[in-house]
Amino acid sequence: MRMPGRKPQIERRYPLAFLTVNACARVKWVFLTLLAAALVERAIANEMLPAYSPPIATPIPQQVYWGDLHLHTNNSVDAFSLGTTNSLAADAYRFAQGQELIVENGVRAKLRRPLDFLAVTDHGEFLGVLPRIAARDLELLKTEVGRRWYGYMQAGQDSTLFEEILGILNGTDPTRLPESELRAIWHDVVETAEEFYQPGFFTTFAAYEWTSAPRDSNLHRVVLFKEGTGRSDQVRPFSAQDSEDPEALWAFFEKYEREVGGEVIAIPHNANLSSGLMFAAQTLQDQPFTKQYAKTRARWEPLYEVTQVKGDSETHPVLSPEDEFADFERWDSWYVPDTPAEKLPANYSRSALKQGLEFNSALGANPFKFGMIGSTDGHNGVSTADEDNFFGKFVNSEPSPERFRDKVANAYWDNWLLSASGLAAVWAEENTRESLFEAMKRKEVYATTGPRITVRVFGGWDFDDTDVLRSDFVDIGYRKGVPMGGDLAQAQEGATPKLMVYASKDPLGANLDRIQVVKAWLDNEGESQEKVYDVALSDGRGVDLRTGRAPPVGNTVDVADASYANSIGAATLSVVWTDPEFSPTQHAFYYARVVEIPTPRWTAYDAKFYKLDLPDEVPVVIQDRAYTSPIWYTP
Repeated sequence: MRMPGRKPQIERRYPLAFLTVNACARVKWVFLTLLAAALVERAIANEMLPAYSPPIATPIPQQVYWGDLHLHTNNSVDAFSLGTTNSLAADAYRFAQGQELIVENGVRAKLRRPLDFLAVTDHGEFLGVLPRIAARDLELLKTEVGRRWYGYMQAGQDSTLFEEILGILNGTDPTRLPESELRAIWHDVVETAEEFYQPGFFTTFAAYEWTSAPRDSNLHRVVLFKEGTGRSDQVRPFSAQDSEDPEALWAFFEKYEREVGGEVIAIPHNANLSSGLMFAAQTLQDQPFTKQYAKTRARWEPLYEVTQVKGDSETHPVLSPEDEFADFERWDSWYVPDTPAEKLPANYSRSALKQGLEFNSALGANPFKFGMIGSTDGHNGVSTADEDNFFGKFVNSEPSPERFRDKVANAYWDNWLLSASGLAAVWAEENTRESLFEAMKRKEVYATTGPRITVRVFGGWDFDDTDVLRSDFVDIGYRKGVPMGGDLAQAQEGATPKLMVYASKDPLGANLDRIQVVKAWLDNEGESQEKVYDVALSDGRGVDLRTGRAPPVGNTVDVADASYANSIGAATLSVVWTDPEFSPTQHAFYYARVVEIPTPRWTAYDAKFYKLDLPDEVPVVIQDRAYTSPIWYTP
């Protein structure tokens, strides 16, 4: 009987048939979901489904990463003996990531923009020994050299310590320390790099510098390992005390890769101070190059550090008299005599690249087939390459009014000669050791003298003039051609190489003056030739047909105020350039040089800050630049 005004109660019991139907439906839904997931997974595995995401669909390098592959801390014997006693590798990594530090002379330092990657590359000779001796490491104080150096430290005989260290770096002292100590120190170096490695955000490399200096000439190489702990720490650094011959270093690399299974490369630097040895036309043992030598050298040394704190070594005005930008941050001598004119080509990268064409024609292999990067070679643990934020090389060249007057150990150079340079730019898929290292091996890298100028270069045969203006010009570059560091395929009959070049200014820096293409080739007599083309000019300028040169971009620098105006130049420049003098039978290479408008040099910033009157010999204006890796053509 239903009570008045009350709603009937809902029946909560369900017939068995109803439960069965719903249970079947639920089972069916679960089964179909699992089946669909399995089909999707299988389709993806079989690449049946189109990839919506371009990085997946077209996995090509879309990002440029900025870093320094050459920096020293107190683990380097020369740095420590000249005052870098407190700067640790860990501090160098923190600074590169954007943290503020106080440098050795008490000045606060910080980067305006953090780096993406860093290699701390302390000298392999007595790596990390001096800080341990200063801390009274008992094992090192058991050795005769440990006790002697500790005595120098206690007596304040820094110059005596430095002179002895310099003799070791020049290969004149056979002193050795226990193998166990050297391995333990290297293990700590690798562990520190591992501690600061953050894949995708900040990359570190296990690295050191092989400091060969036969006959007081620079043959130094940075040694860069792809892997960290578990592989690179299975060996101890092969130093110049083991051998001053690069061929012995490459043999060490061969053994490492064979026995450990890792990868490693060497990056030479400062050929400008090599007295004609770095790119000499014969081996260190005065033997002629062979095809095997050429292939071996090209394998282990795919890059060259073309610009750094001790000067620029792209080219020289004597070697490139028609190049109006050849005389740049030139530093021809150090503690060695000036290089004789006949050996000068072996001191500069452009001449070496040209000589590589000759060897390739004669031997069928090119020993000097390298890409170009920049780095700092700072010896105070802070990587600074900005003109307005330059912290020098050693402690006595850190910011102060005195750094214009002091020389290193009162003997070797005037500090105003130092360059606020440089940076390594790497086009890679992601910021990881694997991706960056592979990009370096394929030479998809370039150098800048400090500014973060973005540059892309592609070489091909059928670029359209409008391709560089398209939003997908990078995809076109890879589809139709090869990037910097690559090789042009054999020319089809009647075809002519085209370079597609795009450059944009540093977002926080100066406008661009021009893009140039540097071409070198072998003429019909087998002699190397070169020519520099202005291919993109700012402000509507053109090349004077009579002189073959473009008019200067102008100069807005106010030296007294250490300032300039971006009222001249261009934010971006781009071009598809066709080689007007191509011969399909001639070996050739091409690279781009991008030049900024004039800006104040670091010396001008110092003069303003410290209210200094600089000598007339000190340069105060600079046109910073970028050098890309070449693209080669081999008939």
